[in-house]
Amino acid sequence: MNTNKIPFLLFLALLFTFHFIPLQIQAQETIQLETTTLTVQSVVEDLDTPWEILWGPDDWIWLTERGCNVKRINPETGEVSNLLNIGDCHEEEESGLLGMVLHPSFETTPHVFLVYTYLENNSIKERCVRYTYSESTQQLSDPFVLIEGIKGNTTHDGSRLLILPDQTLLMSTGDAQDQPASQDTEKLTGKFLRMNLDGSVPMDNPFDNLVYSFGHRNAQGLVLASNGILYSSEHGPNNDDELNLIQIGENYGWPNVHGFCNGTTEMNFCEANDVVEPLKAWTPTLAVAGIDYYNHEAIPEWRNSILMTTLKEQDLRILQLNEAGDAIVNEEVYLNQQFGRLRDVCVAPDGRIFVAVSNRDGRAFPREGDDRIVELKSDFETNIEEITTSNFTLFPNPNNGIFTFSWQNLSTVTNYQLYIADIYGKEIYSYNGNKAQISINLTTFTAGIYFLQVRQNKEIWTSKIAIH
Repeated sequence: MNTNKIPFLLFLALLFTFHFIPLQIQAQETIQLETTTLTVQSVVEDLDTPWEILWGPDDWIWLTERGCNVKRINPETGEVSNLLNIGDCHEEEESGLLGMVLHPSFETTPHVFLVYTYLENNSIKERCVRYTYSESTQQLSDPFVLIEGIKGNTTHDGSRLLILPDQTLLMSTGDAQDQPASQDTEKLTGKFLRMNLDGSVPMDNPFDNLVYSFGHRNAQGLVLASNGILYSSEHGPNNDDELNLIQIGENYGWPNVHGFCNGTTEMNFCEANDVVEPLKAWTPTLAVAGIDYYNHEAIPEWRNSILMTTLKEQDLRILQLNEAGDAIVNEEVYLNQQFGRLRDVCVAPDGRIFVAVSNRDGRAFPREGDDRIVELKSDFETNIEEITTSNFTLFPNPNNGIFTFSWQNLSTVTNYQLYIADIYGKEIYSYNGNKAQISINLTTFTAGIYFLQVRQNKEIWTSKIAIH
């Protein structure tokens, strides 16, 4: 046995023994899975119609409220930081401030992209705007409009945002109650739009405009999973809520097709227009909302699943995927009616799950403390403090499994040993040499928390790595 690694394992054991206990979170109940116990806790209360929640690179939850506010929330203490109130944002029924996404290289490019509705000559319109975040002031400023003038409505405005690996921005739009326009690729409603991060049209878009896919009614969830598949949840009318696989240039059938191509008229339209059928459809409808992809060892029963919130059914759905990711093999329901309407869900790098409750949206009766963010945390301990050092950097961190280790003073590096271990202490990577900078690829390992140890002479430094 290599005795040099014993201190590393001892360090991990101590971290698991002494963990940080949040100050303002009250446990409400537990969920018992096959081998895992989940604690269900309120992180923060008294919000107003949360719409989008994201896990930020600062380890805070970033949040939009439909009433035109952008906030950050400390998931350990419940502290709320107000970043922005959009003055010309117009909230009416389902319209207001909607989707948000952060630039994937946020530390060097602190851009925040938002979608909201506004009034133009008493008509509701929709725009996508890029803001810049200042860490010193903790404010968003310098708005830059990527696109505006999209037809809006009091209902069916979408809109989720996602930055793809090729650094283009994907944006969903609802049909704005103009159903035939969803089939018109010259119109921007009822679509997924794809644009460069300055709002320009990518050269490889399929229709020589911003349209990426069409035939959508009102997409409410969007995630690019680590399996490379783009999933979206979409509201149906009184039937056929959908979970779709979004593909470039494809037609998803609305308003001519509801769910699968299983009626005579629908089958004829599908054959003539090469319609893509959903992965799954629900009748009666659930009012499907935000989704995320889960593949963390903290909850092994839920690995390789789509997490989906619902508004009307007021529950969290766990949609277990097959290995290829193109079929749902099992569906389970949790938090049923417990908190009310659930609007969105996000997954932290350590495997915790956060759900946004949205009972102040005019469709429910707010409960005491509403609206709120709820945490689902496994008894598999992942909330570990990091030992920091100024001797080296890991960039980016969190990351997608590809990152760089670099010594701060490149000119004085001597021989050192570097080890990376999972949370069980099992070594998954090692290096012995004197390179001042090395590129590390851990993409074959699952998302989660890993530990890096550096030994040089008699010095030992340890740091945490978070892989999404």
